[in-house]
Amino acid sequence: MAVPKSALTKWERVRGFALGMPGAAEEFPWGESVAKVNKKVFVFLGTDDGSYPLGITVKLTDEAAHAHALTAPGAERAGYGLGKSGWVRVPLEEKGTPAADLLCDWVEESYRTIATKKLVAELDARDA
Repeated sequence: MAVPKSALTKWERVRGFALGMPGAAEEFPWGESVAKVNKKVFVFLGTDDGSYPLGITVKLTDEAAHAHALTAPGAERAGYGLGKSGWVRVPLEEKGTPAADLLCDWVEESYRTIATKKLVAELDARDA
């Protein structure tokens, strides 16, 4: 099944944004793309080969952001018990999927939750 171009474009933008964070690295555990910082995942990117619906999974500890993410079409608490810790899966192929800018904001929040204070300070200095 082909991935819709709009979903793939968003996914590529989010992936590039995530990998541009200080200290971020891409790895492929379980055959899917993840972005890690300090050997810890801050965003699950899944696969872009059409074998599974395209989506991202981020950790949102801010209650408002978490609640907002869950209003996205098809969004759900992440499986494997991760949902209890604030992880949310947001599909990108659904009609009405959030804009790439908002998805990147959520990726940044997830990064800030996982990264060290030093790396967050580096991010803040870069963004200033």
